[in-house]
Amino acid sequence: MPLLVRSEPFRDFDRLFQQMMGETTRRTTLLTMPMDAYRKEDQFLVQFDLPGVDAESIELTVDNNTLIVKADRKAPLVSDGVEALVAERAHGTFSRQILLGDNLDTTKIDAHYADGVLTLSIPVAEEAKPRRIEVRHDSAMSALSV
Repeated sequence: MPLLVRSEPFRDFDRLFQQMMGETTRRTTLLTMPMDAYRKEDQFLVQFDLPGVDAESIELTVDNNTLIVKADRKAPLVSDGVEALVAERAHGTFSRQILLGDNLDTTKIDAHYADGVLTLSIPVAEEAKPRRIEVRHDSAMSALSV
């Protein structure tokens, strides 16, 4: 089983629906919370682009190896007499689910948010790490007398 699996079966349907309704591809990309994932030694690093999001609004939960990331970006304050000429930046609640493999230790996830990027470090579980098995040698023991 892979250690990290994207779990978004309806993402393409959402994108198609939004395009049919006249929303641009750029707006659709913003609403999906772009993500990159890397493996570095015995951990996985996952980064989400969340520009303009207050760190206090970010919520991370793990439920049966499903990592759920939620964040809120507030709408800009517009005072009386101000007319929006272009409004392409999405605001509201962003959410993304990632299915994590059984090989990851979900109890030790570390999260850091800086410069609009949320970085998660997810270690490989100890029991999933490669380990050396010692071979015993006894010349008096035969294969049949185990």
